[in-house]
Amino acid sequence: MTYSYAPQGVCSSRIDLELEGDIIKSVQFTGGCHGNLQGISRLVQGMTAQEAIARLEGIHCGWKPTSCPDQLTRALREALAREGR
Repeated sequence: MTYSYAPQGVCSSRIDLELEGDIIKSVQFTGGCHGNLQGISRLVQGMTAQEAIARLEGIHCGWKPTSCPDQLTRALREALAREGR
């Protein structure tokens, strides 16, 4: 399943992800801190969505109450909910 998410409150403007069951196959951010987001995308490849959520949820970016990794967890939760998980 592929899913696109429009993050809020961060520099990135879009998160595209691909799940196979609950395994993250790929993540691509549009905008934001390119090097850091490339690193996060590669680190979560092959991880279960639940593990990525547990590791990344609640991370803040500076004074912001969220971050790109935190927004990824929201995208993952929405994608799983759409699949009925």
